[in-house]
Amino acid sequence: MPGMSRKAAVALAASASIALLATACTGQSDAGGSDDASKEQTINFWHAWSSENEVKAVKSLVAGFEKAHPNIHVNVVGNMTDDKINQALRAGGDKAPDVVSSFTTNNVGKFCSSGAFIDLNPFFKKAHIDPQTTFPKAMNEYTQFEGNRCTVPLLGDAYGLYYNKDAFKKAGISSPPKTWSEFETDAKKLTISKGDSYSQLGFMPDYHGWESTTEHYFGQFSPTYFDSSGKSNIAKDPAFTAGFTLQKKLVDELGGFKKLETYRSKLGDEWGIKHPFHTGQVAMQLDGEWRLGMAEEAKPDFEIGVAPLPVPDDRADQYGKGYITGTIAGIAATSKKQNAAWELVKYMTTDTDAVVGFANDIHNVPSTLAALKSPKLKYDPRFKTFLDIASNPNSTTTPASINGGTYLVTIQQFGYDYESGKSTDLKAGLESTAQQIDTDIAQAK
Repeated sequence: MPGMSRKAAVALAASASIALLATACTGQSDAGGSDDASKEQTINFWHAWSSENEVKAVKSLVAGFEKAHPNIHVNVVGNMTDDKINQALRAGGDKAPDVVSSFTTNNVGKFCSSGAFIDLNPFFKKAHIDPQTTFPKAMNEYTQFEGNRCTVPLLGDAYGLYYNKDAFKKAGISSPPKTWSEFETDAKKLTISKGDSYSQLGFMPDYHGWESTTEHYFGQFSPTYFDSSGKSNIAKDPAFTAGFTLQKKLVDELGGFKKLETYRSKLGDEWGIKHPFHTGQVAMQLDGEWRLGMAEEAKPDFEIGVAPLPVPDDRADQYGKGYITGTIAGIAATSKKQNAAWELVKYMTTDTDAVVGFANDIHNVPSTLAALKSPKLKYDPRFKTFLDIASNPNSTTTPASINGGTYLVTIQQFGYDYESGKSTDLKAGLESTAQQIDTDIAQAK
């Protein structure tokens, strides 16, 4: 389970849309890839995990690598943000990272287009490893940009639906909703108003409602964010219109934006024990696989159910899919030990037992198809929902862009305006949002 630092870092990076590494332009090192990985040497591995159990898990993962490769020693540096990585890559030198892992999946486009990380395709080819058959489809997609596979998945996050089984029983609902229309009906049934507030809210649909972001909603509609020429597709693809329409309908039907926001402002923190799902104040929650452990630690007085997120009614046969993201790893272009660095990356991301062991230790979703099926995986039976979502070929992600997650922030910003009633013309709003995205990308180029 990622700790607060991990998910907060991801959210911060996305919302701030940090200008990261695009200005690094480190380029491919001339000496890169010329080292002998069979010789005695030391490489530097920087990662972002910071909580005690996560840091311990990384050390265990690296110890397994050093046992398999006794000639390669690894200096491990934790709690590294993308900003710190950026500074170190610019500075270079012996202490700069050779291998980097980052939580900010949205920055893959920057890592690749700036030349900060090397293209790993030649290494995969030389090792006779086919990424297409090694990694789940969505993870394959978010680790490359315009054919450049400059990163590789290192565990993942899958989004599903948590629900209060006791509240469901009390409301006469026998099973979790599979389609959005069923979800809408259940959310209303589970909502108990109390004056101008609620004693129980079926679902918090607002985009500020913890993980209920535009990309998490829209993932179930299988959207195409960019057309073949790289232009924003959000005004043309009906998936976006359907996604925005659904969310606005939920906002209106569950009490209206003002009432929902007033209630939300009085609820507990997303990362604390008083999260409103833990306390029973919200009966359904869109969230990642880490929530199960956090919710159980809070010792709720109800039974927690886990299911995939609903799908559009006309995609009922795709029920079981979800939105996927995760940690990424890459090799610095400035590294003079790229062959040794590849050995570490290959071990951490493609060795089935290594991936399974790491997933067991930090309770994230394994990032290879073989690891997802491994009998050595240890998990709560409900966690299997997320393993199935990760391996589902219909699961989706958001594509890499040259300016990182800026386009997602722009879409989210329109979402805030639309749900609050500040913007009322959906078609015009989507067109102007698409124009803004295209302008930002043109400037980044």
